[in-house]
Amino acid sequence: MFVAYRAMENRAMQAARDAGYTDITLAQARIGQRIGPAGTRLTELAEQAQVTKQTAGFLVDQLESAGYVERVPDPDDGRARLIRLAPRGTEVAEVANAEVARMEQEWADHLGPTGYRELRRALEKLREITDPYR
Repeated sequence: MFVAYRAMENRAMQAARDAGYTDITLAQARIGQRIGPAGTRLTELAEQAQVTKQTAGFLVDQLESAGYVERVPDPDDGRARLIRLAPRGTEVAEVANAEVARMEQEWADHLGPTGYRELRRALEKLREITDPYR
């Protein structure tokens, strides 16, 4: 599973670079891909990425400087801030997601419709016991 995931991650990053987003690193992308649609707190990003809060903060600072994310007040807690994608971050996410969709289609073509459907079903079932953020 790791090899397939790494291949997909590398293809998504290459698609981003090919589209002109050359100033984002893999570590930054791994933080960025965890940002929810309404924004995510830094502590949650750090936990999900399995890095320290300081490391996550450093990466978010870099992403913010490059225009990929922005910090906004948390509507549920006036003292807290949310990290959310800025328009540039949404653009690069769309590029990466399109490449992931192309790769998933390649996998479906290779495995056949039934094989791919079974793979997806099995991975979703495994997520029930492996993904605390599902």
